[in-house]
Formats: sequence, structure tokens, C-alpha cells
Amino acid sequence: MANLIHDPLTQFIAQAVVIIACSRLVGLLARRMNQPMVIAEVVAGILLGPSLLGFVMPELMNGLFPSSSMGLLGTLSQAGLLVFMFLVGLELDPKLLRGRGRASVLISHTSIIVPFVLGSLLAFELYPTLAPEGVAFSSFAMFMGVSMSITAFPVLARILTERRLLRTRVGAVTITCAAVDDVTAWCLLAFVVSLVRATGLSDAVQTTVFACAFIAVMFVVVQPLLRRIAARVDSSEGLTQNLVALVFVLLLISSWTTEIIGIHALFGAFMLGAMLPKTGGLGHALAERVEDFAVVFLLPLFFAYSGLRTEIGLLDSSDAWMTCGSIILVACIGKFGGSAIPARLTGLAWRESVAVGILMNTRGLMELIVLNIGLDIGVISPKLFTMMVIMALVTTFMTTPILNRVYPAERIASDLLETETPLGKPAELPGLKVLMCISRASSGRSMPVLAAALSDPSARSRESFFAVKLMDSIERTSTYLKGEPDDAEQPMQTLVDTGRELGLDVHPMSFVSTHPAQDICEIASVKAVDLLLLGWHKPLITSATLGGTVDEVLRRANANVGVFVDRGLKQVRRVLVPYFGSPHDRAAVALASRLVARAGVDVIILHVVRPAGTERIGPSAQEKLGFVFEEIGQQRNRVLVKLVEAKDTADAAVQESANGYDLVVVGLGSEWGLEQRLFGLMPERLVSRCPVSMLLVRAHGDPTALRPHNAPVVTDTSTHDVGT
Repeated sequence: MANLIHDPLTQFIAQAVVIIACSRLVGLLARRMNQPMVIAEVVAGILLGPSLLGFVMPELMNGLFPSSSMGLLGTLSQAGLLVFMFLVGLELDPKLLRGRGRASVLISHTSIIVPFVLGSLLAFELYPTLAPEGVAFSSFAMFMGVSMSITAFPVLARILTERRLLRTRVGAVTITCAAVDDVTAWCLLAFVVSLVRATGLSDAVQTTVFACAFIAVMFVVVQPLLRRIAARVDSSEGLTQNLVALVFVLLLISSWTTEIIGIHALFGAFMLGAMLPKTGGLGHALAERVEDFAVVFLLPLFFAYSGLRTEIGLLDSSDAWMTCGSIILVACIGKFGGSAIPARLTGLAWRESVAVGILMNTRGLMELIVLNIGLDIGVISPKLFTMMVIMALVTTFMTTPILNRVYPAERIASDLLETETPLGKPAELPGLKVLMCISRASSGRSMPVLAAALSDPSARSRESFFAVKLMDSIERTSTYLKGEPDDAEQPMQTLVDTGRELGLDVHPMSFVSTHPAQDICEIASVKAVDLLLLGWHKPLITSATLGGTVDEVLRRANANVGVFVDRGLKQVRRVLVPYFGSPHDRAAVALASRLVARAGVDVIILHVVRPAGTERIGPSAQEKLGFVFEEIGQQRNRVLVKLVEAKDTADAAVQESANGYDLVVVGLGSEWGLEQRLFGLMPERLVSRCPVSMLLVRAHGDPTALRPHNAPVVTDTSTHDVGT
């Protein structure tokens, strides 16, 4: 080890490589367990410290993290925290603190007061054995109260968004309360730090006066300056390096000022971020430039530094573990009870109230920052620090699994859709109901064309058209509190605008999803849609049409599904329906029948028969086509049934599709080379070679459910044309 690490630079490089790699590896496991990344980073830091690496391989830990290197590692971790706290303040939108009503006011206050009081009472039990020598009880008790009151605002925002709760009533109340808690807890912490550092009453008063003066200067001087910077960014000049440098200078000056005052540098960084305008592009542009470096590189250094100070071996007795358990219990009772009970008293249902309590009990990184401050200023001992770190881990880890039990995905989907579409419950709408799932702007232009062709112009008021755009879960925290992610705006707006031009009233919704297929199926179930339209584009790795999310939706959806392969659909006037007689083919014919009745399109039913020796035109073909004759009996003047002989059904359909069609509607099945294959690794020739847009139909239940009701009677009753 000494040959590889021979100076401070190589020492730090080796430490950074190990820390980042370990954090990301543990992060893979955390993601599989639906846990936030902060859990992985805290655990990785503890694994690299004396709790595991130092216990199993002490020589390796001492060689990699010698005591002489802790100064540099600690300084860099503190620098990372300055940037992170600036980002936390940047995400704290003052709009969240207004207009939420008495529920948020009551919950936010009680969720601070109750755990603060319980933490202060617990201090009576902990002070004799776990408080450092020379620390006043008042400072110790207040710090315990503050540490119990913390809610991890950034982690909570990520959980709410990934769970699709941010736009529900539960999410709105929770994020508002967490924002108030964050501000209040940091103000209380600043006061506690000033008390601990003060040598007397006069010093404490002086620190308080200077702190108030600092906050006043931030509002009166710094905030107008930041508005001017934001105005320049919103102009054609954009965010230049000079403006970035100016913001960082202000960040360092603000942090330096609060450190000199005696309320810790992190408070200054947080205040500058909170002062920065939330409208315009300055905040987002700054976050884009600095967040990845801060979160991926600097923050793991802080977690490793914290892990090296966390010695689980200090809990060497049953009494110590019982004390740790009592800390966890008090923390959960205080935060959960202080949030759930007032939530119920303000009118929320019990399920919603419990969900609020579970979410507000999330502590995460913010708790770890507070604990490190307490250890640095000497208000808590290393043993109590370890207990509190375990408490932070447990309360954060338990949030997601318990929330999944109390507030399942089906309930979230129902609440979300009631919020997104306030015009009434879907079950009360008797007309056609279509859910359109899009991923690209081109689908946003073409999918409404298909939906309009399926709808009844005389019954648009009774029909329902919903559109959803799901985005992959992303790790960048700065994007989570935006109303709608950027990559959702263009496809969704295109779809809504096109639908409006075609006379469709489309209800849009878009949100981040960690399980897109599950969410799509839940939305379709809650809305009780007649047809679920999936936009499709060629995957990057495989050429399969029916792989990935599409495959999962086809298997799980309790609705008729149409996979829309768009090749520039602009109108629906001539439609080809390859037909072999499967239930999915029958659903395709039912859709074609609706197209004829509603849009007056011309439909060609293509039935492929085998050459001599297999199937000929006869009873078998007549039997298979019986459904077609029954389905289109009143629309014969617009339908041609065409029989062809071919060895390969898919090739015959491809050849026919080149004869001037706008759309090919085909049922899923092996007859057309569209069977669902393991991993979706084999290409479907019909899809890859068909020159026009396609709708691949999978029937659910009765394949005739998509046929038009009360279709107009066609007076022309001429016989079907049959071609060979």
C-alpha cells in the first residue's frame, strides 16, 4: 500500500476511487430495493469505516484512510456540503409555503414541536452517560430536539415524485410541511450552534443580533442582486462563466459570514440558495452545471468521512442497543405522531394521514449533516453519534416499504387521476374511452389522428380521451420539483394541440415513473378504458417490437391494447386488416368496423390461405370468415374481403400493405410473426418491413367490445368482393 500511496495527492485519489466505486455498487442494490441513493451512500461510508473494513481488515483501512489524511477529506466533504446546501435552498420554492391552507400550517408546526419536545425529554435520560464532558444540558437537550425534528426535504421530494404522489393531496401537504420543517429546523440548529459556541449570555445575544442582521441583508441587498443576475440569464446572454463565478463568490461570502457570526457556514449556503429566484432559467442552469459533480463526487466523500466517524463497535452492550432502540422509537413516534394525528384532525382520511406521517419520518442526508455538526462542535459524543446515524438509516429505509403497504400503487393512481381529470369519474362516462401513452413528439401528432377516426363526432361529449407521458426515474434532484419535466412537454403539448384541432378534448398527465408498465396498466384500470394505445419506437439494443415495457403491458393490462407503430400517419382513409381468425384478429376486425362506421374509411380484410395440400378456399376459410361477414354486415359497401394464397402469411401481408394503405391493423399472434418471444430478441418481419403505420391489437375479454354501437345502417347490401 505504501508503494502505491506515497504522497497526499495519490492518497486522496485512491480514497476517491474507492469511495465513489463503493457508493455506486451499493447504490445498485439500493435501487433494486426501491431505496433512495442516500441510503446506499451512507451504508457505503459505514462499510469503509471502522464498523466493517476496520474490523475485518484494519491494516487496509489504516493504509487507505490514515489519520493524517482526515483533514483533507473532511475539508473537501465540507466543501461538498456547502454546494449541496446551496442546491437544497435552491429547490425550496417559497410558493410551497403559501396557499396550502390550515392543514399544512397545523401539520408543519406539530411535526416540529412534538419531536422537539420528545427529543428534549429523552435528553434527560441520555445526558448523564452520552453527553460529552462540559456540555451544558440546555445545549444538549436543544440539539436532541432539533435532531429529532429533521425531515430530509431533498430525499422526500425524490420519493414523492418517484411514487407519483407530488401532485396528489398527500404529496402537496407533505412537501409543504417538509419545506417548513427544513427552514425551521435549520434556524433552530443555527441558534443551538450559536449557544454552544457562545462563552456567555452576551455572546449569545450578539450572535442572535448578527444573525438577524445577516438575514435582513440577504433579503434587502442580495436577493435584488440575484434577481438582476437571473434577468441577464433569461435574456439572450444566458448563463456565462462570469455569472457562475459571481454566484459562487456570493456563496462563499455568505458561508464565510455565517461561520464568523457563529451559526455555521452551511446556513449561509442554504440561505443564498433560498434567496435565488425560482422563476426563469438561473436556478435550473446552475443546478445543471454543479449538481452532478457535487452529488456524485463531493457528497460521497462526506458520507465516507461520516462513516469513518461511525463506530458501531462502540455499541458493545445490550444496554447500548436498547438505548439505540429507544432513540429510534422516540424519533418515529414524535415525527409520525406529530404529523399523522394533526393530518387526521384537519380532515384527511386515515390512510392519507398515515401516509403523511410515514413520509415526514424520512430523515436521510439532512439528519447526517446535523449529526456531523453536533459532533464537530462537541455537543454529542461519538457513541451517541453512532446511535443517531443508525436512527437516520432506519427511519429513511423504512419509509418506502411501509408506504407501499399503506398507500399502494393502485390508490396512488386513483388519487392522481382524480386530480388530473376533475370532470368526473370514468365509470360515469358511457362513451368510448381511450388512453394514449406517448414517448415521442411524432406520436403526439399521429396518435390523435387514429383516436379521432375511432371516435363518434356526434357523441364527443360522452367520449373520454386521456394521454399519459411517463418519464424514467432520474437521480438529479434539481428536476424533481418542476411542474413537468422538460422531456414531457413537447410530445404531450403536440398531442393535446393536435387533438384539439381534430375536435378531441384530451386530458393530459405526465410524471416520473420507476415502473412504467405497472403504472400504465393501473391508469387503464382506474379509467376503465376501452382501448389502451401504446406509442412505440425501435429499441436501441434489440429490434423487437414486443419487448420491454410493451411486452409487460401486453401481458398485464386488463384492457384491449393497441401498439401503435407510427410511420407518419396523417389521415385514415384506407385500412388493411390481415385476418386469420384468432381472438386478436377478431378484435382488429372490430376496430376496423368502428373505423368504417365512424370515419367512413375503406377496409380491406386480407385472409391468407395455404397453397394446395394445406388449406384451400372451402369450409375452413368460410368458417373463419364468418365472424367478418357478421361484423361488417351493415357496412359492406366500404369493405373488401380479399383471399390470397401464400406460403408465408407475414410476407403476404407485407406485400399487400405496399398497395396504398394509410394504416395496417393486425392482431398479435404467431400467424403474422408477432408472437411474444423470450427477451424480445427476434425481429418481427411484418413490423420491420411494413411501409405504413401499424396498429398491433391484443384483445382482452370479448373481442367484439370495440365494435361500434348504434352504427348507422348502410343501405347498399351488395355481396362482398373476393379476390384470389
